[in-house]
Amino acid sequence: MTMKYFKDGNYDIVVVGAGHAGCEAALATARLGLKTLILTISMESIADLPCNPNIGGTGKGHLVREIDALGGEMAINIDKSYIQSRMLNTSKGPAVHSLRVQADKYLYHMEMKKVLENQENLDLKEGEVDRIEVLDHMIKGVRTRSGAFYSAKAVIVATGTYLKGVILMGELNYTGGPHGLSSSEFLSDSLRELNIPLRRFKTGTPARVHRDSIDFSGMELQEGDAKVIPFSFMNRPEEIDRKQENCYLTYTTEKTKEIIRENLNRSPMYAGIVAGIGPRYCPSIEDKVVRFPDREGHQVFLEPEGLNTVEMYVQGVSSTLPYEVQIELYQSILGLENVKIMRPAYGIEYDSIDPTILKRTLEHQKIENLFFAGQINGSSGYEEAAAQGLVAGINAYLNLTGQEPFVLDRSDAYIGVLIDDLVTKGTQEPYRMMTSRAEYRLTLRQDNADLRLTERGYELGLVTEERYAAFIKKKKAVEGELERLSSVVLTPTALTDEELKKLGSNPLKTGVNLRDLIKRPEMSYEAVAVFDPVRPQLDREIQIQVETIIKYDGYIKKQMQQIEQFKKLEEKSLAEIEDYSQIKGLSNEALQKLNAIRPESVGQASRISGVSPADLNVLLIHLEISKRKEDEGC
Repeated sequence: MTMKYFKDGNYDIVVVGAGHAGCEAALATARLGLKTLILTISMESIADLPCNPNIGGTGKGHLVREIDALGGEMAINIDKSYIQSRMLNTSKGPAVHSLRVQADKYLYHMEMKKVLENQENLDLKEGEVDRIEVLDHMIKGVRTRSGAFYSAKAVIVATGTYLKGVILMGELNYTGGPHGLSSSEFLSDSLRELNIPLRRFKTGTPARVHRDSIDFSGMELQEGDAKVIPFSFMNRPEEIDRKQENCYLTYTTEKTKEIIRENLNRSPMYAGIVAGIGPRYCPSIEDKVVRFPDREGHQVFLEPEGLNTVEMYVQGVSSTLPYEVQIELYQSILGLENVKIMRPAYGIEYDSIDPTILKRTLEHQKIENLFFAGQINGSSGYEEAAAQGLVAGINAYLNLTGQEPFVLDRSDAYIGVLIDDLVTKGTQEPYRMMTSRAEYRLTLRQDNADLRLTERGYELGLVTEERYAAFIKKKKAVEGELERLSSVVLTPTALTDEELKKLGSNPLKTGVNLRDLIKRPEMSYEAVAVFDPVRPQLDREIQIQVETIIKYDGYIKKQMQQIEQFKKLEEKSLAEIEDYSQIKGLSNEALQKLNAIRPESVGQASRISGVSPADLNVLLIHLEISKRKEDEGC
């Protein structure tokens, strides 16, 4: 029987999916004044944390702070709902310092749902979208399984891992989405009709176990930091300080390896049942045992799922083995000998698109005002999804209001690295952000995300006057303190030399200002306080910022020179080239890749696999000849 559709509203923007990408996208467009609808397959899936109960981590923490600097919601929400906070990599340089916090996943969900429900210009509805309506390469709206049609000027698809989701657990496999929710079974067909290429990816999650069945006595205690650093630049440490929960570290055993090896043929991945490609940097315990056969044990972290539940997340032991094998496997881990599984581990296979069909605005190259964000683009993780959702929402707004697109490049932000990697290089496995992916990570630190991006968020209209005022205050404080330290000169005296000796530093031969003194490896902003009686009272984050700028001054200047060279290629636009086959001298592979990906600049073209330096020279010569003809009026 043919479904009869009824019109249930006219919107500027319809966002499909209310995960982390959908929430940021919908909040951005609504806050910018567009009438927005967000459709979710279940109200329980709003800002769900179906896998690990934490936000941030190496590389990912940078994304969260950049989202916050641009006026997004993720950092504010996790500051409301965290139960443990730790700054990672503090023994290394500031470029790789990354904040990671444990979340009360139920509180995180409820707080974000509350924000959506109370946002002006935003409607929140439960419904499964089964079709996107397009006419003459223009978005017209979406249809749902319940028969509703919502007209829209732009659509943002942020479906996470729900498209044709299949749950995998040994020989058992069935359709379904994360956390026991339904999968989206029909939207994939609509995307195929629009000639959008799909492929299968896979991810997985560990079991949740009963806290009271765990023996913590032999485990290593993992406590939170005594001094909490908020994720949001809008919060001060004392405003969000609270009692923190503990996590624990333990290890798998030789028996764990034996159990897995004996049952490897029952894992869908190794039995040939799974077509999807799993995440390289978050492998299942089966993959770990196969890849690292000589390792005696693998790390296992026990993390609380929330304050009002006894469920504990077993970080590091995701699995697709049958349930009965899982029981034996988990009970072979140190401290889990009598553990009771409350929710078994499972894998999930789902449809995603090839992100190289997108512009860097995350808009489809050929269908106007159709955007994609999150795991449907081949990424993994809550933070990567939220970052894409924010960018897609901003650009949907800019498109509809006739403004220039918003693009962050690789020297601007980790968000720029993430999106450029996806749309330029594509990905053959779920993509995870890491600090090693960013060439300019010394200048893209998490501590200076607000100094890098708040101005741009303010220009867009997403950053509030209150946030902007706080940014200006911080910027002036940092600049003022750097200037003041340069003006305070320390002269060589017996007393000065004695104090320097106590600090493990050499005596002065000539006068030196405090800024140069801090450059000494053994010195710090805090250490020179003994020579600085009139020092102003500054927030800890400003002190960290000042010290980092001083300590890495030479390296930062060198990186800024590299960025300047990078920008030159990024500014050489290829937008006017409609057909690369008209350019003589390009290799066949470059011709194919350039016509498929449609790079916006020579810089972006240089990062496409298969485009050689010789091909880049051909492009540069073509641009130069075109410019000369234009100058000559030809």
